[in-house]
Amino acid sequence: MTFEPEQLGQSRTDLAATLRDLRKRAGLTGDRLARRCNMSQSQISKFETGKKTPTLVDVERILRALDAPAGTVEEVTALARIANTEWQDKRSSWRRGMEKRQAELASLEGEAAELRYFLPAMITGLLATPEYVRASLTHTPGDSSKIVARKLERQAILYDTAKSFTFLLTEQAVRWAIVPESAMAVQIDRLVSLSHLPNIRIGILPIRTEMARGPMNTFTIYDARLATVENFTGRMIFRDSRDISEYLAVFSHFEQHAHFGGEARNLMQQWADAYR
Repeated sequence: MTFEPEQLGQSRTDLAATLRDLRKRAGLTGDRLARRCNMSQSQISKFETGKKTPTLVDVERILRALDAPAGTVEEVTALARIANTEWQDKRSSWRRGMEKRQAELASLEGEAAELRYFLPAMITGLLATPEYVRASLTHTPGDSSKIVARKLERQAILYDTAKSFTFLLTEQAVRWAIVPESAMAVQIDRLVSLSHLPNIRIGILPIRTEMARGPMNTFTIYDARLATVENFTGRMIFRDSRDISEYLAVFSHFEQHAHFGGEARNLMQQWADAYR
């Protein structure tokens, strides 16, 4: 399935209107359809007015209850897939203010109990030293001092033992020098230190690890309900359970090949010593 980014917002409106029209054409009230789907009438109403976006599973249940033909099922489920995907372009984030972006991330982190991060290229802000954070914002327009402060504030979440964190980093991510060598040694030392926390697992994928699947994108999975995937121009947000399951499977594949605990610390210590 292909789509343009501007389709994502419109698709929610289109999906709501399509579900409402299909129900009316079937001659059913919202209450009757709700009973057929084993949903509440208010839930059906929120779907049809666009106040709530149905999941792909919700849409499939509704289409079965409406006895929709195969062509309609294919068309509407494709629309639902787009509606459960969000595109956030980087320029829009800059216009809204990067501090708001930091607040959104803090909210996602606060709501999740299990967080998984795949980092193929660089170290994420949660694990970064202040100098590394400042360097990573070099190409962000405007005054970055407040953003640095918010990123560092977010790091407090790492010490919440009610949450579990798994960070998978390639060797490149650990060793990519965006700060001077002495600062890189300090940054890697921080990774080693954090790896001792009981709720944090830091896995390392050395360059020579033999794997048929390549590390394509940075992505984060929040519990099993939401995944974000980043590239140079923005990020995709996936809420459909099938997309999230795919990212969980990819994460598990890399996790099985990663070094953890003492092995990971030994590798990182070697790389830190090399920078010294």
